[in-house]
Amino acid sequence: MSDMIVLENLTKRFGDLTAVDAVSMHVARGEVLGFLGPNGAGKSTTMKMICGYLTPTSGTARVQGHDVMTEPMAVKAAIGYLPEGAPTYGDMTVRAFLRFIARIRGFDGAEVDRRVDRVRELADLDEVIGRPVETLSKGFKRRVGLAQSILHDPEVLIMDEPTDGLDPNQKHQVRSLIKDMAHDKAIVISTHILEEVGAVCSRAVVIAHGKLLADGTPEDLLRRDAHHNAVVVRLAAAGADDLIAGLSALPQIAGVEQLTGDAANTQDGIVGFRARPKDGASIVVPVGEYLRGLGVTPEEMYVEHGHMDEVFRAITLGGETRAGTGA
Repeated sequence: MSDMIVLENLTKRFGDLTAVDAVSMHVARGEVLGFLGPNGAGKSTTMKMICGYLTPTSGTARVQGHDVMTEPMAVKAAIGYLPEGAPTYGDMTVRAFLRFIARIRGFDGAEVDRRVDRVRELADLDEVIGRPVETLSKGFKRRVGLAQSILHDPEVLIMDEPTDGLDPNQKHQVRSLIKDMAHDKAIVISTHILEEVGAVCSRAVVIAHGKLLADGTPEDLLRRDAHHNAVVVRLAAAGADDLIAGLSALPQIAGVEQLTGDAANTQDGIVGFRARPKDGASIVVPVGEYLRGLGVTPEEMYVEHGHMDEVFRAITLGGETRAGTGA
């Protein structure tokens, strides 16, 4: 995979405020990068610098080899950009707005209509194509913004909250579109919807206070959760204490805890407990073999894969700085 976006010590200051602090990362063709962070973390500022809408204070950003400072027009031509609350001309119909964007992008004649028809279909805009943009719902306005960002079929896509305001069906459609486009593009998605990371992203970075704190695949991030690969078992309460003691003694297990409150979710006479692995390794086989060896059939048994929201909180609130590949 070739690097389509390269950031090296990219920094942006507003007076005494350092909004982006020496961020370095690469995004390759074929990657969908989830750009995560709390409000005010520096996500949108970073994306605006990549697109050439903000001038870096220091450091460099290159898109397809073009420097955002010295070749801004080449960068803008290479990028499809969906900003937060993508601005449109409200009095234009959707078709007129997309035709306007096509002409700005340098298309003319029959190619304008061909491009508009393509994105109309991709963004599912048939029912609103003749309506003024200002009359549309938030979800449809978002889809119009998405359509304009892909109209010129760019090789680099920068999207700030692409599914904001969409209903579940529309989110599914947009995520499917992103995955379909990903094989020959580099796509960066800023999102607060952590489920989106697992749904569409091949890689994710976490930024807070302007600093890049983590970089890896969604699976890499989930491994940071203390419950990653933990095994939850629910079974008859009789003899449970001895079972828990026996499981705790297995060499692959770091500890066993009995579930209480909402986490227990058990009926009368049933208890639940969680066995946590050492070093995040899979323990479902030794746990299952141990129970079978005792002739115990659990009411329920499953593996936890971790929770992205817990990982996000640990990294952004705890200041964890374990950047992985690409940082």
